[in-house]
Amino acid sequence: MISLRHIEVFHAVYQTGSLSGAARLLGVSQPSVGKVLRHAETRLGFALFRVVKGRLVPTDEAHELFADASAVRHSVDMLRESARNLRRIEQGRLRVAMIHSLGLEVVPDAVAAFAARHPGVSIDLRTLHSEELVEALQARTSDIVIGYDAPRHPRLAPVMLGTGQIVLLFRRQDIPDPPERIALEDVRHLRVIELLNDGTIGRLLSRRQPTADDGAPVIQTKTYFVAAALVGRGLGVAIMDEFTARACASEAMDYRPLNEAMRFDVIAAHLEDRPLSTVSHHFLECVRGALATR
Repeated sequence: MISLRHIEVFHAVYQTGSLSGAARLLGVSQPSVGKVLRHAETRLGFALFRVVKGRLVPTDEAHELFADASAVRHSVDMLRESARNLRRIEQGRLRVAMIHSLGLEVVPDAVAAFAARHPGVSIDLRTLHSEELVEALQARTSDIVIGYDAPRHPRLAPVMLGTGQIVLLFRRQDIPDPPERIALEDVRHLRVIELLNDGTIGRLLSRRQPTADDGAPVIQTKTYFVAAALVGRGLGVAIMDEFTARACASEAMDYRPLNEAMRFDVIAAHLEDRPLSTVSHHFLECVRGALATR
């Protein structure tokens, strides 16, 4: 029967006891306040105020309505405050889940750049396996997930961030004078630590990953940085993503891209019914920057 504007004017008049006071409180003209109030009374079918000695005195009906009107005003004020907080980049919270390999350097670099510009934003970071990322979004424990696969779910929206390539990680003493690129045939004499992965990289490696020729026992792992740790202990070489390899490079370990270029996409995703906030857009730009500088 009455609109939010009617409630706003009624509330202001009830609090101030006059049309002029309500007009000052609302920042509008006195005639406009009187017009809205009369329209509200017409809609309701009864008077809200009576003039007593030059002041507007609430009727019994107005007293009955005031508590509900105050509750509505409070809810509206809270909604406006929430909207302001969403617009203000310095006030917010960001929950990000990523695959382990991006958690070694790429995402930390992005967080450092983001936090330097927006120190007021709280950030919650989690590392998960690829198959757990969709669950994190569906359970709403993360606002954004970042991995190497485009989401295979109708409720998810992908966001392209950059690309990476597959490289060979090795100890320098095992390949002392490496070329700029390494052919797979050049490592067939070395034990290859097999990476078990059902995602994009796993599919690429399953078609091309060589096996050792000497019959040595196979070592398998599902986690890239575990494979890197095994390489560092002289247990073989590993074909993996460049981000893990770069994070693990040292005086003892190095990496090279393969002759047969194998590239993959780095993709973020979010729920389609939960569009990216301003905070999220800014953070993903920092991730793009971290990827582009490598």
